[in-house]
Amino acid sequence: MRKKFLSVLLSAAMMTTLVTGCASSSGNEQSTTAGKTPQTETTTAAPTAEKVTLKWAIWDKESTAYWQALADEYEATHQNVTIDMVDLGSTDYMTVLATELSGSGTEFDVVTIKDVPGYATLVQKNAIRPLDDYIKADGVDLTKYSGVTDQVTVNGSLYELPFRNDFWVLFYNKDIFDAAGVDYPTNDMTFEEYDALARKVTKTDFGNQVYGAHYHTWRSAVQLFGVLDGKHSILDGEYGFFADYYNMVLNQEKDGVCRKYTDLKTEGLHYSAAFSGGDVAMLNMGSWFIATMITNLANGEYDSSLCGNWGIVKYPHAEGVEAGSTLGTITGLAVTTATDTPDAAWDFVKWVSGEEGAKVMAETGNFPAIMTDEAMSIITSLDGFPKDEASKEALTVSNLYLEVPYAENVSEINSAIDSYHGSIMSGEMTVEEGIAAMEEAVKAIKNK
Repeated sequence: MRKKFLSVLLSAAMMTTLVTGCASSSGNEQSTTAGKTPQTETTTAAPTAEKVTLKWAIWDKESTAYWQALADEYEATHQNVTIDMVDLGSTDYMTVLATELSGSGTEFDVVTIKDVPGYATLVQKNAIRPLDDYIKADGVDLTKYSGVTDQVTVNGSLYELPFRNDFWVLFYNKDIFDAAGVDYPTNDMTFEEYDALARKVTKTDFGNQVYGAHYHTWRSAVQLFGVLDGKHSILDGEYGFFADYYNMVLNQEKDGVCRKYTDLKTEGLHYSAAFSGGDVAMLNMGSWFIATMITNLANGEYDSSLCGNWGIVKYPHAEGVEAGSTLGTITGLAVTTATDTPDAAWDFVKWVSGEEGAKVMAETGNFPAIMTDEAMSIITSLDGFPKDEASKEALTVSNLYLEVPYAENVSEINSAIDSYHGSIMSGEMTVEEGIAAMEEAVKAIKNK
């Protein structure tokens, strides 16, 4: 019964994930003195006799299974605390939240951080507190977050803890590989091996096409192969490291290994429709698509004869880069500077973002920021999750790099490189011209 319950919850989890999609993140530098310094002497998790109500900003309460599940479980183990959730809706959530927190009369104690640009805004507005003293006092092990907290640290201070993590993996159709007599993808492939494998299973004869790979129109589906070495990001301002990956994908287009970007834009073909159609061998996509696959195969929306025999492996990587290095987007929690109960708010943030919250997240079919053995077991035991060991192993992340880390003017930078991504992929510019245009545009943004 538990597995059936979890599978049903996946539908709600999927809806929330598709709203989040391929989120970009960013930020701006800010003094570490923002907000009051938390009082660390009372940061123990043990409940006190005093009754506390924590007002928590969220979005899409009715369609997101984990909000209520987290609140209920926390209240059950902290009987003096009541969690009052306030649904601000998903449309322009971070803008609405920033407006709410800018008023002198705000009553929010805990807020959910949907993306890094929104996080940057709240830090700049002194709307959320640095958590460093709390983290030190309670011995929170930040290494459990696969390095992602370093990427949202502002001048040495951390203002949020992540509780949800969506990361990219490689989906593949086992039937296509079986029909071609080609070995499945593995959890440790270089990009050269990945490209060669895609070409092995490609069939270009008219009416019987098989595409070895598929790339959605998001810039992240191509550009961000280049950041997996941990040395680069989209904030660099110099983007020569994109070139090899653009050339790989464009050459695959030319040779019929993948669909053309221009066709995808014209037809509006979604990546889910492409993969579920049964003619795509490999798809690089976020872990949120796992929930989509399980749910839509179970309810019959996807034809199991076309895509029912599927699996996942870790992202391909450049030569010399550790296997399991991948891209991610996070959802975090922060304590407001306006709260009258910062210690209680911190305890909730710590609990949700810790191992207890990770279990609840996994039980609702979502990926927690801390992937404990228990959470891993829960997710891989879901009805419909691939049963092969490689798919289970694919969920182990060694290095997680944010698609857009914290930095000044990141929204403008993201927009500029996204625009020229389209120019390169549509053939309006060569790879070299597009990269040069990105660099010029970002330089102008940084020099403002």
